[in-house]
Amino acid sequence: MPTTPKSLLWTRTDTAGAEHALVEGGQGLTGHGTQLAVDPIPYTCRYQVATDADWVSVRLEVEVEGAGWRRSVRLERATQRWRVTAAEQGDLDAALAEAGHAPAGLPGVDDPDRLADALDVDLGGSPLFNTLPLNRLGLITARPDTTHRINVAWVLVPSLTVLPTEQLYTGLGPNRFRYASGDFSAEVEVDPDGYVLRYPGLAERAVRN
Repeated sequence: MPTTPKSLLWTRTDTAGAEHALVEGGQGLTGHGTQLAVDPIPYTCRYQVATDADWVSVRLEVEVEGAGWRRSVRLERATQRWRVTAAEQGDLDAALAEAGHAPAGLPGVDDPDRLADALDVDLGGSPLFNTLPLNRLGLITARPDTTHRINVAWVLVPSLTVLPTEQLYTGLGPNRFRYASGDFSAEVEVDPDGYVLRYPGLAERAVRN
């Protein structure tokens, strides 16, 4: 289990971008980080995340901004329900249209009760958030082929739309698991604390020699 503060840096492999996260683990996790990416348009995304002692997600705050726009969303779990608040300044959809992309829609979720079964949060493009269910489910050291189907509150970036999503986690032996959601799947390598080292099609962690 994570016991000391960590500074983690990933380089995106699916687009030009990177992520830096500062986390403290042990009895659950608290952390904050920053994403930079150019797809679908250049943006900076900052987040704060916290779980309880059992690694159940209890709070996620995200702010994302680009040229002429800014969005934010806050998810907070209390009394077995998610409370979601969102805000926007400027016009992300106009910036997307200028770059030839479809509109993103509104930040947040129309009905937070759709997230009622979600014990984990996930942030689009971030390898950090796989650590939460890995530790909650004990998959880092689980027998190979141990599989869990989970419900997640998935925050899309840069729109910050929140979707209830089903994900499949399968242990593949020490420090490896398979992630699947919809038509996408990947075999991911993590360190002994459950932080991603290599996520094919998404990111690789920079490790000091």
